[in-house]
Amino acid sequence: MFYKKNLGQEGEKIAIKYLQRLGYTIIEQNFRCKSGEIDIIAKEKEQIIFIEVKTRTSNRYGEPIEAVNSIKQKHIVSTASYYVFLNHLNEFNIRFDVIEILKKDKIYIRHTRNCEMLALV
Repeated sequence: MFYKKNLGQEGEKIAIKYLQRLGYTIIEQNFRCKSGEIDIIAKEKEQIIFIEVKTRTSNRYGEPIEAVNSIKQKHIVSTASYYVFLNHLNEFNIRFDVIEILKKDKIYIRHTRNCEMLALV
């Protein structure tokens, strides 16, 4: 468990550096409430982006994004809705992204923007 948590934290740090290089402003990390957790909340222009980071050392059990199942998506959407309400951000456009980090001999990053969360459908 400790290894997974460390790997996840490492992946989030990599994702933050990546996002900052792209010009995103990081608003918050690891926002938690009773409905769940958002790994990274960022701003790009007039959009608030809720980002789930999935870090793996191999694809043995599938692509990292596959771990963002419908249950996880519902928690993300619910937590994001609460964050928007709490911080009076209704005037902003909202977006959901997933960043996959694959740490092998090199670090591979795949950024899926504007993910369609099943919970919204």
